[in-house]
Amino acid sequence: MPAKKKVQEEEPPMLMGRLSTNIKIGIVGLPNVGKSTFFNVMTKSAAPAENFPFCTIDPNEARVAVPDDRWKFLCDFHKPASKVPAYLNVLDIAGLVKGASEGQGLGNAFLSHIKQCDAIFHMSRAFEDDDVTHVEGDVDPVRDLDVIFHELRAKDLEQLNKRLDVVSKQKDRDKYMKAEYECLMKVKDLLDTQSKPVRFGRWDNKEIEILNEHLFITSKPIIYLINLSEKDYIRKKNKWLLKIKQWVDENDPRGVIIPWSAALETQLIDLSEAENADFLKEKGTTSALDKIITNGFKALHLEYFFTAGADEVKAWTLKKGTKAPQAAGRIHTDFEKGFIMAEVMKFDDFKEHGSENATKAAGKYLQKGREYVVQDGDIIFFKFNTAGLKK
Repeated sequence: MPAKKKVQEEEPPMLMGRLSTNIKIGIVGLPNVGKSTFFNVMTKSAAPAENFPFCTIDPNEARVAVPDDRWKFLCDFHKPASKVPAYLNVLDIAGLVKGASEGQGLGNAFLSHIKQCDAIFHMSRAFEDDDVTHVEGDVDPVRDLDVIFHELRAKDLEQLNKRLDVVSKQKDRDKYMKAEYECLMKVKDLLDTQSKPVRFGRWDNKEIEILNEHLFITSKPIIYLINLSEKDYIRKKNKWLLKIKQWVDENDPRGVIIPWSAALETQLIDLSEAENADFLKEKGTTSALDKIITNGFKALHLEYFFTAGADEVKAWTLKKGTKAPQAAGRIHTDFEKGFIMAEVMKFDDFKEHGSENATKAAGKYLQKGREYVVQDGDIIFFKFNTAGLKK
């Protein structure tokens, strides 16, 4: 009988951005569009949210649990002593104004805060309220989108041109500098000639390695949050929504648009879970927060696997494309060093069959080796051997 062919796991594509799991998403927008209110609602914290520009000067940072029915199911099933969800790290950044890339408003300080982030919640205001001032005088979210886009692109061009001055002088003497120069010239064509963000480019793995050293602002994924009045959010109608969609389709066709309402969400902060459900049912609507948090987590190219038992149910955050030994290393470095195998159950299989033993009996309890790429929602038990490892 011929030997079985070894199954070669597919190599995941290289991702643009930092490889760390300790990464964050920043809330970006003009002053007084709802950024700090959104931060307060999402994190139930108390960041200042007053009616004047630059209320937020130093960025506020917090983390919020990622909502996941799979995690809740595992907690209900095992009733563990410890319950640990995945978390999204969020940074509330001061409002940007026209000319920030040239030092206006908080200028370079603001843009340096954006560079600390790995993805962006782009907040746009699409509600009228005479009691909430707008830095441009009138409400026009499409104009505001243009302002933000211009400032971020201008800052990238400034960074790009400085680096090109260096590599252009060395490209003929250094092989890596030549590759970097060619990559950066493609960036210049996108930003300067085509007026498009870096994330629009078609990049191979070598170019992504180069870009990951520079972390241009316009390489970061963006989720567009449209702050509506309570009335418009509930009825799902607003005069700006179609125009915003047209702008995003033209300028960032991979961008995600999520309408939400600060006016509605602030009413839910102090309600219990039951009161929250009753309030939303009475209003005939739903909260947008879970959708926003989940999409923010995905925008960072993050996912998680579960370890689950009577002691603890925990979601372990990974970068997409992480292989089994490195996933084991998230629990303990010795797990990675002494890795033998990963015993994997898909969540849906576990839920369908009702127990670990039943999942095994159904042939759905899988043994995976070093090349296995962990999938979001995997339930994993790692086998390892630390004998002989250097202490």
